Amino acid sequence: MNLGIEIGGTKLQVVTGDEDGQIDRRFRYVVDPQQGATGILTQLEATLSQLSEPPTSIGVGFGGPVDWQTGRIATSHQIGGWSGFDLAGWLRERVSGAIVRVENDANVAALGEACKGVGTGFTNLFYVTLGSGIGGGMVINRQIYHGATPGEAEIGHLWLIPPNESGASGQTIEQTISGWAVDKQIRDLLPQLPADSVLKTSVLAAHATGSIGGEARFLHPAYEASDPVARMLIEQIGSVAALGLSHVVHLFHPEAIVLGGGLSLIGEPLRAAIRQALPRFVMKAFQPPPLILLAKLGEDAVPVGALQLAKLA
Repeated sequence: MNLGIEIGGTKLQVVTGDEDGQIDRRFRYVVDPQQGATGILTQLEATLSQLSEPPTSIGVGFGGPVDWQTGRIATSHQIGGWSGFDLAGWLRERVSGAIVRVENDANVAALGEACKGVGTGFTNLFYVTLGSGIGGGMVINRQIYHGATPGEAEIGHLWLIPPNESGASGQTIEQTISGWAVDKQIRDLLPQLPADSVLKTSVLAAHATGSIGGEARFLHPAYEASDPVARMLIEQIGSVAALGLSHVVHLFHPEAIVLGGGLSLIGEPLRAAIRQALPRFVMKAFQPPPLILLAKLGEDAVPVGALQLAKLA
């Protein structure tokens, strides 16, 4: 039995799978940032004790830069307590004899889409996860591309506005269009929106029930209802994402770029916005730019990729 683990900024998923990489059992938990790494490890240990048999191989997709050769975490940008933690060693102590591989979650999602998702027909593809954080992964011939440790393809940390010498903070892509950044932007816009705004009505209804956060999930239905602010926000997200992805095109020139993560659930409007904006950022020799595709595996991209990683262990 193979085990696939996704450790993100908002959720923990643990899945078991067969030799074909198909999920046959799933455990899913909401991450409490206040409990940090300790809370996630407690949930993970409890889940391991529920398995019917010990796994022979474990693949992990972690939300942050890691040393993939040792399985040690460099850091998490969302959850405290992970810096320097030997996750692979911790898992080996609890599952005797298991082969363990730990990778960045975007790398693992890229592997999942390349092997089992929308990218099966391409030799090389780039995957970008638009979620609580923004990360990337490059897969060539079904193998994850690696740079120097501890990580690579961190597209979310490209500067849109660089910090200056006086120490004033700049603005990265992740700070601008991550799920949390878009949620805050929507909340900040609410007082300026007209009372009949579909986006405003939906968000305020959610807030009335105590549901604060995740406001970006209302962009797609508001867009479908012809809400002009939802359209504007999706176009802005698409333009910023396209600017970041233009660097990927110039550096790697992949055949296709796959959009995953929570914001990708906006769907075709976001894909179209990125596709429309990307050509103006890409040099003439690379026109037309790579295909822009929506991830096929959705929330399963990292777990499925983690199972593929376990198979390769």
